[in-house]
Amino acid sequence: MNDWPEGWSGDNRGDRYGRGSASAQPESARVMRQVRRGQAPQYGAGVPQQPSYVNGQGHGDYDGYDSGYNTGQVYGSPGGGQGGPGDPVGGRGPRPAPNWRKRIKWTAIVVITGLVVTTVGTYFWADSKLNREVDLSKVIDRPEQGDGTNYLIVGSDSRAGLSSEQKKQLHTGSAEGKRTDSMMILHTGSNGDTLISLPRDSDVEIPTFVGSESGKTYKGTGRHVKLNAAYAEDGPELLVRTVEFNTGLKIDHYVEIGFAGFANIVDAVGGVEIDIPKGGMKDTKSGADFEAGKQTLNGDQALAFVRTRYALAGSDLDRTKNQQKFLNALANQVATPSTILNPFKLYPTMGAGLDSLIVDKDMGLYDLGKMFWAMKGVNGGDGTSMNMPISGSTGGNLLWDKAKVKTLVDELKNDEKVTVSGN
Repeated sequence: MNDWPEGWSGDNRGDRYGRGSASAQPESARVMRQVRRGQAPQYGAGVPQQPSYVNGQGHGDYDGYDSGYNTGQVYGSPGGGQGGPGDPVGGRGPRPAPNWRKRIKWTAIVVITGLVVTTVGTYFWADSKLNREVDLSKVIDRPEQGDGTNYLIVGSDSRAGLSSEQKKQLHTGSAEGKRTDSMMILHTGSNGDTLISLPRDSDVEIPTFVGSESGKTYKGTGRHVKLNAAYAEDGPELLVRTVEFNTGLKIDHYVEIGFAGFANIVDAVGGVEIDIPKGGMKDTKSGADFEAGKQTLNGDQALAFVRTRYALAGSDLDRTKNQQKFLNALANQVATPSTILNPFKLYPTMGAGLDSLIVDKDMGLYDLGKMFWAMKGVNGGDGTSMNMPISGSTGGNLLWDKAKVKTLVDELKNDEKVTVSGN
């Protein structure tokens, strides 16, 4: 049986290949055997392959361009249907270049949105961790509000949360209750920030006050005590009342941190570098035992450093200077890019600090941040750092210089540049 279309045979193909046939039926509709076609699909046995046209003149190189008539393709596109790049007719043409401006725009939108969501989430997370336990509305007979903002910052000797082993390790002892180990007034305003250390041995008068728990009124009797005794007697509210009564300066916010919280913050930032003065420092009561020179203190060592007193000839004034010195180093350590831009360090640091802080009920995260940056600026030399002016002592209590204190308070109330120097 002859497999070839009418007018064709294996003997008469010869020079007629590619030039048409005697049949009236169009060639493209007939099945013609192809001599050779590169990468053509293979058909089953007994099914002849189809010829391909090579050029417009009908002459054929067998390895040449395939018109695609026999497969349903358009002008040689290998996949059928649409043509690829470079097709002479009917193809899609070159692929368009990417729109980099649009890509950058959307990438920026995604990044900014992520930062906003993270920032807002962090703010509410941090704000929820503040322990707002101090109610300043219980403080009576308060001074008039001045310009600027005044923070009372307290370091207490609270052992809350410490195990027996930790108390031994930190040399805190096991005294019940809590007392103030350090007290500072931070004034922030438009004419420079001022940090004033209040020695805990300062001689003060306990005024009339309302008990924070009982609600009873306790009349003042004119009795004088050391400043830290006010806190021991009735907590933060009486301490604020006593400071306001003896200075005439209104306290806007209260911030307190205990032993454990202080040590945890230092450990969270990886330790704090401090320069120990010549001669070193050793105090068996606080646990301080340092050689002279620069060294990085961990949480336990840092607590010993700020608490030490007997290594400084028992001077409370020298201790307050060391506390300010350490706060400067700590603030600079916390406010470095390696801490702020590293979430694995930033969040533990924030967590350690916020978990251990006690603040007043009106304190917000913004107020706390403002306080921190003001402290950093003051300790870095952008403001004034001083001790309360002292004129002498009586019975082991340090007496404030009344004239200098009045000038200092007036300048703070009016948010003026401080001209008074401390001890």
